[in-house]
Amino acid sequence: MTDAASAASPGAAQASGSPRPEGASNRALLLARLEMVLVPGGAIALALVLFGVFVSFAGANPLEVYFQMFRGAFGTWFSCQNTLQRAAPLMLTALCTAIPLKLGLVVIGGEGAMVLGGLAAVSAGLSSGGGHPGATAFVMALAGFVVGGLWIGAVGMMRTLRGVNETITSLLMNYIAIALFNHLVEGAMRDPSSLNKPSTLPIPDEAMLSSMPGMDVHWGLGYGVIACVVAYVLMHRTTFGFAARMVGGNLKAALLAGLKVRRIAVAVCFLAGGAAGLAGMIEVAAVHGRANASLISGYGYSGILVAFLARSNPLAVIPVALILGGINASGGLLQRATHLPDAAVNVLQGLLFVTILASDAVYGRLPGWLAKMRRATTPPVPSPAPAAPKGAVS
Repeated sequence: MTDAASAASPGAAQASGSPRPEGASNRALLLARLEMVLVPGGAIALALVLFGVFVSFAGANPLEVYFQMFRGAFGTWFSCQNTLQRAAPLMLTALCTAIPLKLGLVVIGGEGAMVLGGLAAVSAGLSSGGGHPGATAFVMALAGFVVGGLWIGAVGMMRTLRGVNETITSLLMNYIAIALFNHLVEGAMRDPSSLNKPSTLPIPDEAMLSSMPGMDVHWGLGYGVIACVVAYVLMHRTTFGFAARMVGGNLKAALLAGLKVRRIAVAVCFLAGGAAGLAGMIEVAAVHGRANASLISGYGYSGILVAFLARSNPLAVIPVALILGGINASGGLLQRATHLPDAAVNVLQGLLFVTILASDAVYGRLPGWLAKMRRATTPPVPSPAPAAPKGAVS
């Protein structure tokens, strides 16, 4: 009987004389959960230490910098609302990377899908003809979702049909999307009255997203939270999600089970791109009111960091996006209070990205390190003295 069969059948394992202690499995589960907290926590702490060294060389007090960052992110009600508004698109662009990671696909094309989704939303809003506000918002959201989904879905098709690396493809398609966006905004879709900053015509006022009750935060935050919850349910509580995770976990087993691997990969990439396209629609309908260069804000690249920090868990994307949104929101106050450049927060984001990637090498090694520490701190047990032979005179 194999080890796997013995593990699956406790009775057989006991019959073979090598039962697995129940405490061992519980200890392994506890260590795995502890590792999921300690490893990213240690990576974040290391990034903060390195950032402290960086700002100290820049002539600032690291403790003062951290205090001002917290104050600018969560210190006042105004800063909290600013953080929530910045977190909304981060949640959606993070899903563009987090969902394909379940299949083992590293897609980093959220920026391109976002700007094209925003441009498609503007086109839909201008073509609505001043209809019902709810219908116009739905059409804009649908247009942004579909265009963003098709853009990243093409990445999945190139991966499954031609074997082209999805990371390189999605990165290069970002530049294509931005170039196409600039060409249309500065050309066929340009508002003649926009002189210094080329822009499209503004969408109707009734198509703009309103603020949530009691807050100065637009409904894009609700879109982001709902999208994360739906993505979690889809990927963890449905047959489609189980099939997708099976493809990512063991491709050979998925093929033997008869799963349509190519269709699943393309569908997952389409959903991921749709989330990023929806982020573009939110930025247009809640912040800018039109499409211009301000839409190319780097949310797609920040979403990559959010996805990796959240370990591709859609529910964990929500709090991580709030933290990263707070870091972005604190840049202005950091510049005024400590005289550091506004882009200093980008250094912290870069350090976080590097340390999080490096921490992947630590996963799975915590039990071995703990065992070594236990052996190093436990004194050796002295071996018993050999027994005297019978008949020997003592």
